[in-house]
Amino acid sequence: MTRAAYSYREDADVPDFADDQPLIVFDGECVFCSGWVKFVLKHDKRQRYRFLAAQTPLGAALYRHYGLDARDYETNILIEEGRGFFKSDGTIRMVAGLGFPYSLVKIFRLLPRPVADALYEFIARNRLKIAGRQSCMVPTPEQRRRFIT
Repeated sequence: MTRAAYSYREDADVPDFADDQPLIVFDGECVFCSGWVKFVLKHDKRQRYRFLAAQTPLGAALYRHYGLDARDYETNILIEEGRGFFKSDGTIRMVAGLGFPYSLVKIFRLLPRPVADALYEFIARNRLKIAGRQSCMVPTPEQRRRFIT
């Protein structure tokens, strides 16, 4: 759902949060998603991303704000410069934000959005079959400051 930048600030159901850096909202009970977060933590040399589990009150409020099902985390959300990005668009932006060589992923923007989103949705729909479900992401004390709780 496309909304104006920082529209969540006007939503009484969305608690205030630090939005001065890009925020990745992910399914904290999905091993696949937690693996993605570990990958970003390892390769985000500039430490530009913050993280938020979708199962938190803020995560659920952001899902509802963007018209997503707060019980079915079919997409990660990237909130960057106050805007929400989802599915293939959000993933490409996340990966590109890691810098070179990951920024080469921008070439996937050449795919028609329906094709890219269909591929994203296939992986998202099957992520629990691929990797399972459990709480597994335990950040180190140094990484913990990058998570919003």
